[in-house]
Amino acid sequence: MTYEEYNAFCASLPATTYVMQWGGSHVWKVGGRVFCIGGGTDDAPAYSFKVSDIAFMILPEQDGFRPAPYLASRGLKWIEAADEVDGDELRELIQASYRLVIGGLSRRKRRELGLEDI
Repeated sequence: MTYEEYNAFCASLPATTYVMQWGGSHVWKVGGRVFCIGGGTDDAPAYSFKVSDIAFMILPEQDGFRPAPYLASRGLKWIEAADEVDGDELRELIQASYRLVIGGLSRRKRRELGLEDI
């Protein structure tokens, strides 16, 4: 998945915002909270996202996945996927991260963003 495809997919999710920060990372948020980070280089993009406890244990055993540097080392359940990961699988994982972050928002915030049904 290219950064262009990644950004287009994240932009298609309701109530998301984009910011470039941390030295050129493509950061996507919902309700002010990060759900996905595109980093690495143009030649070797990498994508980090929040995962469930189970996915955090299982994904690093598969090729192309590892605990996200910095985030996982601080006790957060974040995984980094290399560019070699299938685009459809990556989109599913990003969407799951998006839902996890929405689940952590207050009901009021979800209502404000029009995300009560997600």
